[in-house]
Amino acid sequence: MRDKRETEIVKDVLLGDTQAFGLLVREYKGPVFNLMLRMVSDGDIAADLSQEAFVKAYEKLDSFKLGKRFFPWLYSIALNVARDWLRSNGRDKHVFMEDASVMVPPGDGQDTHKAIENRLDGGKAFEMVLALPTKYREALMLRYKYEFSMQEIATSLEISVSGAKMRVSRGLDMIRHQFDEGNDD
Repeated sequence: MRDKRETEIVKDVLLGDTQAFGLLVREYKGPVFNLMLRMVSDGDIAADLSQEAFVKAYEKLDSFKLGKRFFPWLYSIALNVARDWLRSNGRDKHVFMEDASVMVPPGDGQDTHKAIENRLDGGKAFEMVLALPTKYREALMLRYKYEFSMQEIATSLEISVSGAKMRVSRGLDMIRHQFDEGNDD
């Protein structure tokens, strides 16, 4: 969904067309659910927290800055809902990631052997991302899966832009280091 269309939808909701919010829910229910599942590792709880995140987003919609991307704003709300739940339940953060094959798209003119190697590397990279501390894992997910800008990552994670750059850079360094160790075997 394009940013301009999202801005129009938000305007419609703010003018009283509450049904229009459903378009935003349909667009982002998957990414929000996946975030929750990565954070709590339980499908039922993730579904409840996803719903809570959308309710909070609806309630706070008047604070959304028109013209900005909607998803980073929603992601911040969802991340705070997950953090609140984890704090109140004293739970460890476990991680679930989508299929690793999404990191390395098949085809695109490569031969089959190379495509399989890339998929294996993608799967290996996902396992490494899973093992990262949450702050680095979420920064990498936002940057490379959801294509957030550094400013959007900073806003979503409630850190400075330089802090966002540092987390992405350190996360990548950790992954590179693990790849290098794996290639030395």
